[in-house]
Amino acid sequence: MAMQMAMQSGQAMAGMGMAKGGMLMTMYPGLPLLWSGTALAAMALVTLLALRTGAGTLGGRWWVLSRLPAVGPLLRWLATRPAVLVGLRLVAVALFLLVIATGLFGNQIPQRNLATMLTWTFWWTGVIISVLVVGSAWCAICPWDALANLLVRQRIWGRAHMPLSLELRVPRWLRNTWPALAMFVGLTWLELGFGITTSPYGTAVLALIMVVLATLSMALFERKAFCHYFCAVGRTLGAYSTVAPVAVRPVDTDVCARCKTLECYHGTGEVEPCPTHLVMGRLRENTFCISCGACAIACPKQNVAWRARPLGSELALDVRPRWDHAWFILGLVALTSFHGFTMMPFWESWMSRLAQWLGDSGQLLWSFSIGMTGALLLPIGLFALAIWVTRRLLGNRLSFRRLFAIFALPTLPLAFSYHLAHNLTHLVRESAGFGSVLANPFGVGAKPLSMAERMADLWMPMDLLFTLQTALIVLGFWLAMRVLRQRASRLPPKGTAMTLVQRLPVTLYLLVMAGFNLWLLMQPMIMRM
Repeated sequence: MAMQMAMQSGQAMAGMGMAKGGMLMTMYPGLPLLWSGTALAAMALVTLLALRTGAGTLGGRWWVLSRLPAVGPLLRWLATRPAVLVGLRLVAVALFLLVIATGLFGNQIPQRNLATMLTWTFWWTGVIISVLVVGSAWCAICPWDALANLLVRQRIWGRAHMPLSLELRVPRWLRNTWPALAMFVGLTWLELGFGITTSPYGTAVLALIMVVLATLSMALFERKAFCHYFCAVGRTLGAYSTVAPVAVRPVDTDVCARCKTLECYHGTGEVEPCPTHLVMGRLRENTFCISCGACAIACPKQNVAWRARPLGSELALDVRPRWDHAWFILGLVALTSFHGFTMMPFWESWMSRLAQWLGDSGQLLWSFSIGMTGALLLPIGLFALAIWVTRRLLGNRLSFRRLFAIFALPTLPLAFSYHLAHNLTHLVRESAGFGSVLANPFGVGAKPLSMAERMADLWMPMDLLFTLQTALIVLGFWLAMRVLRQRASRLPPKGTAMTLVQRLPVTLYLLVMAGFNLWLLMQPMIMRM
């Protein structure tokens, strides 16, 4: 019954398509009251339990996946065979080159072109979902890095003994996540302000720009500075991977403790050094690991493997709070919500009114820029206010900067869960006709999808989509509260625990942001394609 009502509502809303740039934009309904009410009730219960109970724990047993029966030998074989990684990289490069070709020379209807469909509907959704299964492993087969390797090091994998690179050390002022945050904000501005996601040509040009940036970085700096410091996608996956239930870690920590040669860091004659300057025996967090497999292949003891652990345990226990990393996390919180906000029916009317007030003509870029700036600063400003109040309640015994860095960590699951839920909307509702796009990637002779085709080609039942989105929002809020309780139970400098009142401002912030993300999912949304 709920499914039938959702489809009927979707058909009614589809008839309210909005014109934008001459293209009909389809509107779909949001979460029904049944699901949103369930999520609110669950969040209320989680909040009450968090306020009434102690710190709890997110720690627990780690499992070495390569020791599992049946699949363990296969995982060990895959982890130590460069040919597997090289093959996957070549597939990624081939698809990437096809995206560029179809974007530049194919039909410019976004629903009929492989560039826009594959990049924004499938890749960007799939790469975020993949974090739950393989952490940041996408970075290991990234076509931007693979092509940069071919151009600068004349190989797609392995150690280059005479690279066409200056091998400079990255300046100290760039050794942080500020460049990646700036890139993320810039990409969002291009994506939503210029409508890159609905332009096959713009998508292809952006893809080429990313290859140029990766190549220039590799030609100037040592190792993989682009992956380590500059890449917005890599840093996003690195942050989300601290929540993931899998990680690349030592099989036996004692073996690493006795190691004197550190092949995982220095590499070998054929295997490159760790691209992001990590030593496996000292690795505590996924933030900068790109899962490239070099350490697993270089280790003479075969002491590196994929390990499973409780969801969110690394973020709660091991991630070191850093000022720049905290800003990147808050940027993720704000930017993921902003993406959903711009899909609201009222967003365009707000921008039009602002443009009239400003006298902004043309593409409304000034209006959009002002709206985007306000939308990003508001959640960060509210977080800063919560930290200021928390500091006062703590008697000013810790600096604002320190508290900001510590309590930014619990907000990360909110960004991750909403990012997944939001991207599922795009995947389910914008993938109509993908089979015909695969058969005709350049869209030769293709025409725009009709409303009936859009609604009839949904590959996932709406009930299932709503269930997954509700579960993700509740799971993200639960993880956020667990991480907050862990961090608040051992506050520096002496590991003292915060009282219920002292952690109340951050608790309220988490509740407000999770509630806002849930509200976004409840609203009818205008699809990009």
